[in-house]
Amino acid sequence: MANFKDLDALLQKYVDDGLPSCSCVIAKKGEILYENYFGYADIENKIPLTRENVFRQASLTKIAMYTTAMILYERGKFLMTDPIYEYFPEWRHSKKAVVKPNGDVEIVPTEHPITIKNVMNMTCGLPYHMILGGIPVRNPTANAMGEAMKPLLEKGYYTLREQIKAMAEVPLAFEPGTRWLYGFASELTAGLLEAIGGKPAELVIKETLFEPLGMENSANFTFGDIPQRLVKDYVLNRGKNLGDEDALSIVPADREAKMVGPLGTVPGFSRVITNCYDYTKLMQMLANGGVYNGERIMGRKTIDLMRCNTISQELIDRDFSNSYLAGYGYGYGVRTLMDKYVGHHNGSLGQFGWTGGSGTWAEADPSEGVSIVYMHNLQPNLEEYHHLRMRAVAYGCME
Repeated sequence: MANFKDLDALLQKYVDDGLPSCSCVIAKKGEILYENYFGYADIENKIPLTRENVFRQASLTKIAMYTTAMILYERGKFLMTDPIYEYFPEWRHSKKAVVKPNGDVEIVPTEHPITIKNVMNMTCGLPYHMILGGIPVRNPTANAMGEAMKPLLEKGYYTLREQIKAMAEVPLAFEPGTRWLYGFASELTAGLLEAIGGKPAELVIKETLFEPLGMENSANFTFGDIPQRLVKDYVLNRGKNLGDEDALSIVPADREAKMVGPLGTVPGFSRVITNCYDYTKLMQMLANGGVYNGERIMGRKTIDLMRCNTISQELIDRDFSNSYLAGYGYGYGVRTLMDKYVGHHNGSLGQFGWTGGSGTWAEADPSEGVSIVYMHNLQPNLEEYHHLRMRAVAYGCME
């Protein structure tokens, strides 16, 4: 079997090959089995990466956000069958784009309203405005998303509620519930947290999840000395390999400021900033039936609901199938392992997690109480190369 020296060697190779830095924490039933840090938080100033440094999570934020939503669900705050227009009245009369065989587009009312289930399992029919997912570039929904965002982007700063209101006029890419499409469902989920909690979603997550778990280095906004501990955000220059001398550039300060900043300064919904050690607290809670450090944070059966597959095999084959997602289905805000052979996955069936566009990855395995959290920050993230190798070695270390 593999051992943690093999994992050390792999992560060190990542850095030797040009990755700025990476870290990994593996825990089981409340005990940390492995924790290590490689490379530099700041290459130019030769500042080594340590436990204290924090990373941008991008879409790995979803595990925290959807866990918060599921906690509110088990407190009776909403039902999965609730139409979202009960929370956002402007969404009462949703429309969808129907592309005819001759290429003409017809905008017609949807047969059913978008429900919270459609939002929670990414079947509501809206991509991110900057990511088209599995729909064609000229798809009317993608075009309408871009047009709806233009006034907000020109404005510079906009609230999540303003963004949700603007998107209400966009025709959906399909009838709600009939296909899976990654994207704006997460903004709607964040909006639900705001509507239910009566405060910014960032604070709902912090108060419902981060504070009870003692995640003192985690938030959807910067605070204290977090800006000084945030790893530099690097971009792999077009046409370059990581090992090239001039491979990396630093994200400009003005662009960085639009992604991370104090509460109320980042447009729309801001993503989590955290580190492997802190996020392991969340993943250990999920891996161990909702309990962390002897305190119950959420119900075990609610976690089971969160990680159950919610999409048909037809949708998996059509919308949720590639070499990186192989073997997984999709639950509420997380992917869940359904087929080890198809996924070339040496973990356990039913383990669940997600990934982030900046190079972050996490999974929880309730059958063994195991969690694995890995992080680096690089754009593009080269996730398939780094994550799948790390995943294979990490699970190979499990007895």
